[in-house]
Amino acid sequence: MEHLPVMFAEALQQLAIKKDGVYLDCTFGRGGHSSGILNLLDSSGRLLAFDRDLDAINSDIAQILLEDNRFKLKQCCFSELENVVANDALTGKIDGILIDLGVSSPQLDNPERGFSFLRDGPLDMRMDGNSGVTAAQYLASVDEKDLIKVLFEYGEERFARRIAHAIIEKRAVAPITTTRELAKLIEEAVPIRDKHKHPATRSFQAIRIEINSELEELKAVLQQSARILKPGGRLVVISFHSLEDRIVKRFIRTESGAKYNPGKLPIKEIDITKGVFTKPGKPLKAGPQEIAQNTRARSAVMRVAEKI
Repeated sequence: MEHLPVMFAEALQQLAIKKDGVYLDCTFGRGGHSSGILNLLDSSGRLLAFDRDLDAINSDIAQILLEDNRFKLKQCCFSELENVVANDALTGKIDGILIDLGVSSPQLDNPERGFSFLRDGPLDMRMDGNSGVTAAQYLASVDEKDLIKVLFEYGEERFARRIAHAIIEKRAVAPITTTRELAKLIEEAVPIRDKHKHPATRSFQAIRIEINSELEELKAVLQQSARILKPGGRLVVISFHSLEDRIVKRFIRTESGAKYNPGKLPIKEIDITKGVFTKPGKPLKAGPQEIAQNTRARSAVMRVAEKI
């Protein structure tokens, strides 16, 4: 299945692209958003793109775009972004940052990556297939209480205890090594099904988030974005579930308000720290036409912040 960049037109519009600007695409994927940004830059503009996934770095579209001397692509985590930008002497010079969160269609469609329960494959789920522990290794050693917490907090799974207990019981007999095996185990452990959602959906999401430290990485890149953007530069984030969106929403809200120490009275203007971003507007969502063409867009939420 072709990977369609979600909210493509909205992302380019909200980045308010300047022809000679410098932009970061923090989630290259299959280059949809990157291609769109490059098309709006002139010969002096620059685009730096990043991805944790080596398959994205080695993709055909990446090799084509790398022939453009305005474009640079690097494999790295969100938390490494600030150092990479500093090495290129671009701190404080970035006009826009785009972060499109979640899992791409090529990752889901490849059974060898182990992200989807719809296709049987090794239980991997790593964003970077060359580092970290696989989902199978994680489930082989995780403490039951910790697993309950992960399933409940990251998957918002109401049957977290039942599922965790079933996993612990199963692994005592034999290791859980495939996506279909885990999905079937979860299916049998869940007593009530949602009408339009597979019972393994939330658990797969939770385990993936945990082994890739996705929420910690997101918090890191948001903090770093405030430091590397230039005044007037824009941060555009597309998220696909409530945990991510809540983190983005709170970050922008916190960083857009004036702060002061309530213990220091009387309050003097010098004691008030100005916000980093302008006050946020309402979140944006994909339109009905895009959703009809790409069901993944249904849950997308875009939030935008502009640095003061």
